[in-house]
Amino acid sequence: MRFIIGFLSGVLGALAGWFGLAMLVIGLSGPDRDGGIAMGAFFNIGPLGAVVGFVAGVLLFLKFGRTREPAPSTEAGPPAAPRRRVSRPFAIVVVAMLAGLAWWAWYELIRSPYLTHGFMTLEMQFRLPVGMALPADPAGVRITVHEGGQYLEPGLGPGWHGSDEGRRVILAHVTLSMKTGRRSVSLEMPGVASQTWTVALASDPEPMSGFTEWRLSGERGAVPIEMNYRLTAEH
Repeated sequence: MRFIIGFLSGVLGALAGWFGLAMLVIGLSGPDRDGGIAMGAFFNIGPLGAVVGFVAGVLLFLKFGRTREPAPSTEAGPPAAPRRRVSRPFAIVVVAMLAGLAWWAWYELIRSPYLTHGFMTLEMQFRLPVGMALPADPAGVRITVHEGGQYLEPGLGPGWHGSDEGRRVILAHVTLSMKTGRRSVSLEMPGVASQTWTVALASDPEPMSGFTEWRLSGERGAVPIEMNYRLTAEH
């Protein structure tokens, strides 16, 4: 047990030394536009800090990670030397910190909350009913995309509208980045009640080759505005 805790203490020190030295070099180097300094600090200089940190972690264990316990008394002969055992508080702190780091690595690197394909573009089209005109001012059109726990509001650029089969179409796009099973799109226009469509994408979706079928929001009494969408990778 002493060897295991001592080794884990060294590993914790190595991680602290690696990242600490790398971050110190990055901080002292100033702005890094192309990322070269950060890469060099992490992969070339950081390992030196890991070696120093490992030694420091083992030394900390030898100093604080062991406690003496009284040796059993004997009636005859010289008293036995006191024995050393692992300090329980020290072991709990080391194991808890490593468990937290392991969970963080699993969450960020393995179960990463970000999409596998990186940033992806959700292109949306809203087809108005026959005879319905576009709003005079695009500023009055508000589109909100709900992605997990965040809300995104795409702005309407110069090419914000088009037409399909003689019907006016509002065009918008937004960048998605998070893995989530809950996505929806809301549309608000002057004189029209807000409508919401569910975006039926997987939690970690793949790019789509074309747009989905047009469909209504399904809200009772709503103006029959149809929406479709497609998802494309940005890289």
